[in-house]
Amino acid sequence: MSETPPPPVKTAAAAFILVTVFLDMLSIGVIIPVLPRLILSFLHGSVSDAGLWTGIFGGAWGLAQFIFSPIQGGLSDSIGRRPVVLASNFGTGLDFIFMALAPGLWWLLVGRIISGMTSASISTAYAYMSDVTPPEKRAGVYGLMGAAFGVGFVIGPSLGGILGGGLHWGPIQFTGDHHYPFFFAAALSLCNFLYGLFVLPESLPKDKRKPFNIRTANPLGAFRFLARSAQVMRLSVMYFLLMFGQSVFPTTMVLYAGYRFGWGPTEVGLMLAVVGIMSAVVQGGLTGPIVKAVGERKALYIGVVASLIGYLGYALSPNWMIFVAVIPIGALGGLAMPNIQSLMSSKVDPKEQGTLQGANMSLTTMGNIVAPLIFGYVLSVVTRPGVALVYSGTAFLLAAFCTLLCLWLATGVKQSLKMESAYGDTPKAG
Repeated sequence: MSETPPPPVKTAAAAFILVTVFLDMLSIGVIIPVLPRLILSFLHGSVSDAGLWTGIFGGAWGLAQFIFSPIQGGLSDSIGRRPVVLASNFGTGLDFIFMALAPGLWWLLVGRIISGMTSASISTAYAYMSDVTPPEKRAGVYGLMGAAFGVGFVIGPSLGGILGGGLHWGPIQFTGDHHYPFFFAAALSLCNFLYGLFVLPESLPKDKRKPFNIRTANPLGAFRFLARSAQVMRLSVMYFLLMFGQSVFPTTMVLYAGYRFGWGPTEVGLMLAVVGIMSAVVQGGLTGPIVKAVGERKALYIGVVASLIGYLGYALSPNWMIFVAVIPIGALGGLAMPNIQSLMSSKVDPKEQGTLQGANMSLTTMGNIVAPLIFGYVLSVVTRPGVALVYSGTAFLLAAFCTLLCLWLATGVKQSLKMESAYGDTPKAG
């Protein structure tokens, strides 16, 4: 039987999903330059102490995503994508207000946990696009969604740096505050919720839904779902390793750049904006043409190798100029993720796209639980008194090692152009 064509979707609805992904990244990015410093202000401690607590915050956020991603993925397969996405937008907006008003470190931690719960619906956004996109075009669409991440990463950290650190340039004199970025992110999320009420249709027809099953809508059930296919499991582990490595940026970058190069929130925000621009160019402009020219598997290789070179360069750069010069190479790593997602989505049934994305997110957020704790601890150790400055980039070397393991796993990935069964990795008859 031939695969049922994806349902038509309004341009405004597809744009809304891209905006939702953009705002998710923006809300994460806008607080990157200020959250570690806000933690530091509550602790009145050293960079080493702040590194440990920043890792704890990241781990708590990852744990919340780990638990709620498969639940939201399963719910989206059962009741549809629209209510899950809109509820997430509304909850995220309220949570950022809560974090902005947090009177102490523990209240801020609670807000961060809630943020992990509400932002878990990013998997539903990917499932939405899977519903409305033919398999052969998904890599390009996932590239556009990656570009939305990149654009959010351009605007978010740069705005967060200015709102939190201020801007003093000629006649422009603005004194920032660490709380301003949280209010800004809250306003955008709530506006997006109101916009979605009017433009977002449901993408999953009722005849393609399945009953909610707690056996798969939990982390252990999610792993069983992924393990049904050796290829899907391999790709999921690769995705996990890449996401694990990428956790080094939000966990250590603000404190690392301040410690090694003397940067403040504004400098870090602008640097992350450059990273975002490069990422948007790669994922939004280059992924589709490169995949068309060399195929998903080779494009995946290019992305993983570029990420490996980038992490090594970030770790070993003797000054900020070389560090910045490595960014274009590292940005090519953006080729890896959309191709992993496209290959995975081609190997499961259309009715299980939400479950797949939720299960995959649970696996990767398991890394997001552990990675911030590990990277935060590593940064804490290498910034202690008496430790040579040259060792301060050790966390990036660890990220490079994870990417090297991903490269090894990539050698066993099979190119897939047709829909394959999640139960046996064999193409369906068409």
